[in-house]
Amino acid sequence: MSKKVIADVFLEVANAIESGEFGKKVRIGLTTLGSEHGVENLVNGAHLANSSLFDIVLIGPKVETDLEVVEVNEEKEMHCKMEELLDSGYIDACVTMHYNFPIGVSTVGRVVTPGKGKEMILATTTGTSATNRIEAMVRNAIYGIATAKSIGIKSPKVGILNVDGARQVEKCLKELKDNGYDLEFAESVRADGGSVMRGNDLLVGAPDVMVTDTLSGNIFMKVFSSYTTGGDYEANGFGYGPGVGENYDRKVLILSRASGSPVVANALRYAYDVVKGNVSDIAKKEFVDAKKAKFDDIIASVTKKEVKVQTEEVAMPEKQIVTRQISGVDIMDLEDAVKELWKNGIYAESGMGCTGPIVLVNEDKGDLAVETLIKAGYTAK
Repeated sequence: MSKKVIADVFLEVANAIESGEFGKKVRIGLTTLGSEHGVENLVNGAHLANSSLFDIVLIGPKVETDLEVVEVNEEKEMHCKMEELLDSGYIDACVTMHYNFPIGVSTVGRVVTPGKGKEMILATTTGTSATNRIEAMVRNAIYGIATAKSIGIKSPKVGILNVDGARQVEKCLKELKDNGYDLEFAESVRADGGSVMRGNDLLVGAPDVMVTDTLSGNIFMKVFSSYTTGGDYEANGFGYGPGVGENYDRKVLILSRASGSPVVANALRYAYDVVKGNVSDIAKKEFVDAKKAKFDDIIASVTKKEVKVQTEEVAMPEKQIVTRQISGVDIMDLEDAVKELWKNGIYAESGMGCTGPIVLVNEDKGDLAVETLIKAGYTAK
């Protein structure tokens, strides 16, 4: 018996002692219709994942296997059966494809980064956490933290990918942290550091949890999964992950229709991890803690922010040499921030630095400009 098998057995015994659930073995479902690579690809993935830690239940057409099969022959029927088995408690989680989550639920992916072979959580990869982009990404951060904790990362470090809205998301998360929410920021591997991440940080896995909008996360998930195969066969990583929400109990994990057997196997193991780690309970607790830290007020300030309407022409002050760079202003607010400085008699220009949008001012006006922008709510710096 290998050391790994022995370790797995002892882990299962320890978990049983802790939970008091002797004799109850975790069951993970896998639906087997819908893959671009056929039923056999999914069944092979199940065989790869087969272990003493959990049982696998296939939901789909009859196949030659020693695994349990709940026989269905149509995709619609398959998902109905999956939900029935989940809601009855017969299976604890299920890995499937093309599942429609309610608004407020998004999937949290798990990849192995190519730079240093480090695992990293991508929050999020499918679904819609909220209809407002900034709120969605803040929620994604909490979903990612909850998922990371469920797989054993006690104090996950969070980075925010440098996409539209990143600086506003950073500001919201910093407010949560200042109000008492337990959140640890990651540092970029680049020399200028910071918690707003760049492509380099994606490749090396600088944070434990990389926060992004779902559409970008979906693209990154596909690239990380299939960059070695040409794109039509996803061979790396753990899949698009469990659907996580503030009050969502079903443990449904998503695969792409292009996912190959290795990813299927890892997705089943990922499902076991989030079941044993109680990801749903952790997510609920994270939101309780976040709301104590004024989550609702912070989100309201974003979603109910009045559109600023210029009622008067703002005169541009006399031009000056601008060498002081002020970062932290979101791209969507950049021009308004410049005009805010003009209104206060400070000449400013907008620009794009290597870490994102910047406001340029004269060196002598730098500190005053920063204070003015903070007061107007354009930057947290």
